[in-house]
Amino acid sequence: MEIIIEQTQELPVGKSSVEIVERKGAGHPDTLCDGVAEELSAAFSKYYLKHFGRILHHNIDKCLLVGGRSEVSFGGGRVIIPMKLIIAGRATEYVGDHAIPLKEITQETARAWLKNRMRFLEPENNVVIDTQIRTGSVDLRATYDSMQLSANDTSIGVGFAPMTELETIVYCTEQFLNSAETKRNYPMIGEDIKIMGIRLNDQINLTIAIAFVSGFISSKEEYLKIKNILIEYISSFVKKHTSKNIAIVINAADNAEKNIFYLTVTGTSAECGDDGQVGRGNRVNGLITPYRPMTMEATAGKNPVTHTGKLYNIVAHEISKELTQNPGIQNAECYLVSQIGKPITEPQIIHIKLHSSLKKELLDTTCAGIVRKHLGRIPTLWQSILEKRFAMF
Repeated sequence: MEIIIEQTQELPVGKSSVEIVERKGAGHPDTLCDGVAEELSAAFSKYYLKHFGRILHHNIDKCLLVGGRSEVSFGGGRVIIPMKLIIAGRATEYVGDHAIPLKEITQETARAWLKNRMRFLEPENNVVIDTQIRTGSVDLRATYDSMQLSANDTSIGVGFAPMTELETIVYCTEQFLNSAETKRNYPMIGEDIKIMGIRLNDQINLTIAIAFVSGFISSKEEYLKIKNILIEYISSFVKKHTSKNIAIVINAADNAEKNIFYLTVTGTSAECGDDGQVGRGNRVNGLITPYRPMTMEATAGKNPVTHTGKLYNIVAHEISKELTQNPGIQNAECYLVSQIGKPITEPQIIHIKLHSSLKKELLDTTCAGIVRKHLGRIPTLWQSILEKRFAMF
């Protein structure tokens, strides 16, 4: 295992002239797929632990949400063609003569998760769940079942810290809009929220898509009035996080003259044609950050014991966060690469990039100690994952 520590002179993202950040909210079709996948991994893990004393091999990370069709108008509407959630992956089906009820666990878990997170979605009526889960390949099961925990895949994990002001604003604004407080004040705000943030020097522009729930809005005039109220409501919240100039646009595709408005029955665009897929949304820190190191690896649904596509992305962020707690380190990026079949605690390479005022000898010692500490925690990281101490999307 090689640890490469590099002091970089690259301009930090937060000090550049342009920055772009995106977050897909709780009810976005991609986020719904991530959420179901991760909840299923947790459900299978808990079942295996209860019945066999350990988490058995599984990866439920190939979910596709096929959008339905709805008829919607001010004051109401209905879903006329249900959404279809196709859940594909690999899981241990048998232990001796014990058959694991994969389909039953999948159906029950997915419906419960959707119902708990979407106020107006009726999973039993609005969603058809198609379960396509099979036993994993022999070679992958072998890496999992060996005495030495081995990497389930050759994967890249990346992380960075700290978050910039714009990253914090985009993340926290979506959380604010999907909070219980906001839903009490403005129940017409659906869970499907997407925020695109752009910072151009000291100007921040937020384009926010909100799937309004039609049952709470009686007319075009009320819709437009609510949009204006929400712009002020959001602006007041955002100004608590920044002194920069703020411009907010909600539902930019609306066209009042043509009676085009973003209305839904259930609070998600998936009801009327928008599709979703695991891994197309937020990265493990809850954001889409094209100006930062990113990986295409989907973390949601992968097993929490040996799949480095999940573990290394978590660890890379945790390493970066701890590094930047040192006042001598201003920014950190961490890159980890696994090799399938090798011990999960021994990446092929670890690359740390830093903005730091520390001398190289002290920096090397500090980084090496933090890296080794977090690598040593990987074999027990699954416990924190099941306890939902980390955001996955």
